[in-house]
Amino acid sequence: MKYTVFGSTGLKVSQVSLGTGNFGTGWGYGADPDVSTKIFNTYVEAGGNFIDSADAYQFGQSEELLGTLLKGQRENFVLTTKFTRGATPNANPLILGNSRKAMVVSLEASLKRLQTDRIDIYWVHWPDGVTPTEEIVRGFEDLARAGKILYAGISNFPAWRLARAVTLAEVSGAVPIAAAQFEHSLVRREAEAELFPASHALGLGIVTWSPLGGGMLTGKYRKGEKGRAEGFGGKVFQPENSEQRTQILDTVIAIAEELGVTPGQVAIAWAGTHGSVPIIGPRSPEQLADNLGALSVKLSAEHIGRLDAVSSPAASARTPIPWAESIAPKVIA
Repeated sequence: MKYTVFGSTGLKVSQVSLGTGNFGTGWGYGADPDVSTKIFNTYVEAGGNFIDSADAYQFGQSEELLGTLLKGQRENFVLTTKFTRGATPNANPLILGNSRKAMVVSLEASLKRLQTDRIDIYWVHWPDGVTPTEEIVRGFEDLARAGKILYAGISNFPAWRLARAVTLAEVSGAVPIAAAQFEHSLVRREAEAELFPASHALGLGIVTWSPLGGGMLTGKYRKGEKGRAEGFGGKVFQPENSEQRTQILDTVIAIAEELGVTPGQVAIAWAGTHGSVPIIGPRSPEQLADNLGALSVKLSAEHIGRLDAVSSPAASARTPIPWAESIAPKVIA
């Protein structure tokens, strides 16, 4: 595993981050504790040190499992988690969203589940359509002064709000917004229009999620597998539902055959060429082994050119994100 300096921080993080949304079975789809442990240990043995979680993942089970797995080795990792949605199916409205109260209550609960005294990067997970950016920035500053978070991050916000948060933190002397997280893959390239340029210009560390399009870019759904197409109720999944997406997958498979690797490895290798740290979210040791194999894949300029051309976002830039509204917390009137 190679390491990279994360944005303008001094953190040296691994090439890929381990996403732990599948750690636990609270959602009815995921990995039990034994399998989660195998995934975690294999990632660590490969040199991985960047862990991504959220209070909402598996209704808190992801954080609970990580708390156990990190015992005795907490300082070997950059531990990140998120808040916005709450850790229970029907969370109290006061701890949903991005208010300072929701932030503080959510953090305290995450610290208990993770069995730690601080979070290395704390993310606001989704915009809630209500909380002002100023309140989020002030909340992060309070937590940093209390020693409970080291860095603050913005996840899944539009570029203009990301830039506003960074600027407000700068002019107010608050803890800097150090990182941005958003979706990016061969079937979701919209982030290249504004989020990537803004993040690079602002010196942010960039983390990107779903480099496999929820598994679509592995080609497994063509073989009849279900996976996330059904496991998460169709959320965080990109269907092969257009001529362009079919051409993208055909090209990924063709390049994989040329290189003697798997389609998923080609997709992850391509995602890693944009100056970000892709998150891998395996549900089994076999999936993790395949994901890690991407680190040795060398895409030529010709391969990258073919992938860029077939996946050009011009034809799909206005495609809505069908599941975003269902993930974001509902505003209580």
